[in-house]
Amino acid sequence: MPTSLVIVEDDQPLREFLTGWLKEEGYLVSLAANGLTGLKLITSTLPDLVILDLGLPDIDGETLLKQIKTDWPELPVVVLTAKNKVSNIAAVLNLGADDYLAKPFNGEELLARIRARLRNGQDYNPLIKLADLVIDTAGREVRRQNKLIPLTKTEYELLLYLAKQSGQVVSRETILNHVWGFDKDVESRVVDVYIGYLRQKIDRPFLTKLIRNHRGVGYSLVKVNSKS
Repeated sequence: MPTSLVIVEDDQPLREFLTGWLKEEGYLVSLAANGLTGLKLITSTLPDLVILDLGLPDIDGETLLKQIKTDWPELPVVVLTAKNKVSNIAAVLNLGADDYLAKPFNGEELLARIRARLRNGQDYNPLIKLADLVIDTAGREVRRQNKLIPLTKTEYELLLYLAKQSGQVVSRETILNHVWGFDKDVESRVVDVYIGYLRQKIDRPFLTKLIRNHRGVGYSLVKVNSKS
């Protein structure tokens, strides 16, 4: 499977240059022109690496970087920035950036940095295990007691987000923001509907129930086996 990259960059000529350059090198490239679209794209595609511009038109790149590293701490992020002062670079690295490149930059240098970050992440385990539930983030497959459980795209993304926050109670609003991508036309009750779908597939056929409802607050996915 080709290595997948998400590029979050609002400059169209630069996006086109990066896309052509990286596709010629054999990478699978997805593009976002702003931060909110970028976050939604990362959530849906689970790329191997993110190339992130700091000067975005909607939310600033530092905020997006912090969100990425909160949700996917092992996901490598290479930052592109016109701010090349030591203080700016230090701030970006402190937020979790794996590398940075000051604009203007050379394509070969960017390629070398991407390869270096990907090599550093080769030990990353794509499997998320909670009790007898296993989520294969590379193959986007879900199994429980070694039984394959077919999920829709949205069901999978909802389960994956809860799994990454396992043991924590997550509000409906937070779930909406991360799974439905800040779509203002989506009502919060859609979360309850999809939780119901997940329960039918993930919990109902099995003795141990993993999805918990915290009335008036939100939902959580338990970390260990426990009887309901």
